[in-house]
Amino acid sequence: MKKHRSLNVLSGPLLFLLVLLILAPVIEFKQAAAIATIFWMGLWWVLRPVNIAVTSLLPIPLNAIFGMVPMEGIISKYFSEIVVLLVGSDLISLVWEKTHLDKRLAIKSLCGLGTSMREQICVWLVASTLLSIFLPNVVVVMILLPVAVSMLRFLGQQITNNPVATPILLAIVWGAGFGGFGSPLGSSSNLVAISYLEKLTGHEFMYVDWVIRFLPLLFIIMLLIMAYLLHLPLPVKRLDGGKEYFRAAYDKLGPMSRGEKLGLWLFILATGLAFVRPLYVQYLPLMKPAYVFFTFGMLTFMLRNETGQLLLTWREAEKGIMWGMIFLFSGGLALGQLITKTGAATQIAKVITLLPLSGGWETMFSLTLFATFLTEISSNTAAASISIPVVQSISQQLGLNPIPYILTSIVAVNCAFILPVSTRAVGVTYGLNPDDLLKNGLKLSIICMLLVSALGCICMHCWSLFNHL
Repeated sequence: MKKHRSLNVLSGPLLFLLVLLILAPVIEFKQAAAIATIFWMGLWWVLRPVNIAVTSLLPIPLNAIFGMVPMEGIISKYFSEIVVLLVGSDLISLVWEKTHLDKRLAIKSLCGLGTSMREQICVWLVASTLLSIFLPNVVVVMILLPVAVSMLRFLGQQITNNPVATPILLAIVWGAGFGGFGSPLGSSSNLVAISYLEKLTGHEFMYVDWVIRFLPLLFIIMLLIMAYLLHLPLPVKRLDGGKEYFRAAYDKLGPMSRGEKLGLWLFILATGLAFVRPLYVQYLPLMKPAYVFFTFGMLTFMLRNETGQLLLTWREAEKGIMWGMIFLFSGGLALGQLITKTGAATQIAKVITLLPLSGGWETMFSLTLFATFLTEISSNTAAASISIPVVQSISQQLGLNPIPYILTSIVAVNCAFILPVSTRAVGVTYGLNPDDLLKNGLKLSIICMLLVSALGCICMHCWSLFNHL
């Protein structure tokens, strides 16, 4: 096992050197080093010989050694404006977790759940999708999966290799995974996308503009996933006792505490101000959503609950903030900086444009396939960091408006269903069979890629908002 881990560790730098030796005679050295960095980080994100957050720090030493871009351009990505947003929203989420407000909202949304298996699948999918619009997808699965597993065991159902449990677990991990693109807050990959879109257009991209463009697509894809899950063979038609289980579980929580109410209001106010920013942008031009959430996040260290204790202490924040996710997000931005500023994205785009692409459906499908493949083997944040600048370069080299292709790629990087990584890895730890995930995920992924490509083309030709920001 130790020897195997050592080989996995060495595989990254060896692949880096191999790619560098192959590409350096063909393209500029800095571009070759940037592309080699993609291969090293991608391989380590798949094999995981070290934590994925550690892999995300690789751009710092590699750029220090090879001098691909100015160092300040890399370091700044590890505490960018969007990292400030992630820290602020994390602080509010920690209050939800500490006061069990997250569990209360999840169970309350399931209290009306009926006994029909079809209804169970639909409600679990809708609940996980809606929650992931506002909360990190990992947080959503960590809330819902224990509740679902407890319910199934209470009803006498085993979890692993059970055709009754499988569609419910799939509904949760898939819903939490793709639902994130419903708002900028749902996934760190969305924040990566916004940073690129703002550079492309030269102006701030409002959160409300995101929702207007993506919520209709989210609804259509949710219907596709729902149809697929309902098409799975179900050995039973009803799960008697589910509704009673959730009502009893909710009653045990008792009335909402002051801490829960404060946590809920902090989130509502921060989210509301982020979405109505166009109303006050001229008065507070610097108060972007990142600083709104950070401001309300700081209030968690000042407000007190019903017992007089602080909503959150610094020690709790140190332990609870998802530093790994923040480093993963930052590493993706740093990698994007390497491949854009060195011109590596343009070189990758030149290779892809050798394909017979005319800007129509085949172009949209090729770019969707590229983005989907990246998110399957790594994470949606890393996939967005690599795919968006490449998609932009490809579309511009073809003389096309890059915006509809970038927007479609954003949807694609949030639609990963096959491998047991990210949210799907959590599902496997709770008893979801990896074979069931692979078999069903592969079918759904193919169907979803076709649908996303078709939606991208339709929106590009029929919806003006999909062609400009």
